[in-house]
Amino acid sequence: MRLPTRGKAALLLTLCVLATGCSQGGNESTVTVNEELTAAPSGEGGTPGMFTFDGVPDVVGTIATGLDTPWGLDFLPDGRAVVTERDTGSVLLVTPPEPGSDVEAQVTDLGEIPDVVARGEGGLLGVAVSPTFSTDRQLYLYLTTRTDNRVVRVRLTEEGLGAPKPVLTGIPAGALHDGGRLEFGPDGHLYVATGETGDADLAQDRASLAGKILRITTDGAPAPDNPLGTPVWSWGHRNVQGLAFDGEGQLWASEFGDDVADELNRIVPGANYGWPVVEGDAGPPSFQRPALAWRPAVASPSGIAFVGGYLWMAALRGERLWRIKVAGGVASDPTSYFVGERSGEYGRLRSVALAPDGRLWLTTSNTDGRGRPGDEDDRILLIEP
Repeated sequence: MRLPTRGKAALLLTLCVLATGCSQGGNESTVTVNEELTAAPSGEGGTPGMFTFDGVPDVVGTIATGLDTPWGLDFLPDGRAVVTERDTGSVLLVTPPEPGSDVEAQVTDLGEIPDVVARGEGGLLGVAVSPTFSTDRQLYLYLTTRTDNRVVRVRLTEEGLGAPKPVLTGIPAGALHDGGRLEFGPDGHLYVATGETGDADLAQDRASLAGKILRITTDGAPAPDNPLGTPVWSWGHRNVQGLAFDGEGQLWASEFGDDVADELNRIVPGANYGWPVVEGDAGPPSFQRPALAWRPAVASPSGIAFVGGYLWMAALRGERLWRIKVAGGVASDPTSYFVGERSGEYGRLRSVALAPDGRLWLTTSNTDGRGRPGDEDDRILLIEP
């Protein structure tokens, strides 16, 4: 377990291989699909390592335990992972053991990011490793301050973290709906998911950075060819917490709804996704309709990742991992896993990321004030998809 002290010393955590199988759910009748077509997995998006990829996720180990509301997760080129803790404002560096080794994983607390104010759903949220990390050593972080949400970059060296430098400031912040996911696209630009902070009208205000997906350069400027000439890439969002590109370069986003439907959206530049005028698969043609929609009780989605022709979507309130076929811009056949008889086997699930070996790392979110923490929560689970 993670020690209660919060120094920068390395912490050793055992890689615990599970001896029991995982119960797996089936298709949910509460899912609505916008397309009548059924997508066939493209087979792109990750190269399996020393395991057989069969499209059925199995928890084969626990990377880390005793974490405090882990939120962001991304990998360095050398296979180590960077993890953010929402409420502590800490950045962790996780060094996994070699494949097949019984050596313990190592978790190093790199320290707290200054100016983080954790309130409600805000705090230290997403992280994205620079696509040119081997030369620039930059991490990009999304955080809440007293006045705004913002994107900063920080240099990671052998000595630790450098001073954060603002990249994009002035994103509205609130106790709710702060978005926070970061993802570098195939074009090298940074995509930023924001929420409307509980002020629904901001999602339809194209001059506001709230309730949007933003596309910016690594210096924070609007990326070339943005549809509005601003950082805004798409708008009319309530609270996007998941971003992922599929093997064809198509951007997908998972989004919290209100009472009617959570959504998986295929992102079209300049499109309006309707919030708060419409929610779910409804509304006039001027609004982009979701690819898939769920009742919030079985979803409340956060992070997503793409591997093997599937999107893998972590669900908070739904306490399950969704597998969704994706090909040709069509999403279909959502299937849920890790659903226990009364609740999810692992509780609330926040982030899912593709590791360099083709497996998935999946974080729980049971210490976020809305879950039921177990003795080892929060954890990072190792998944063979």
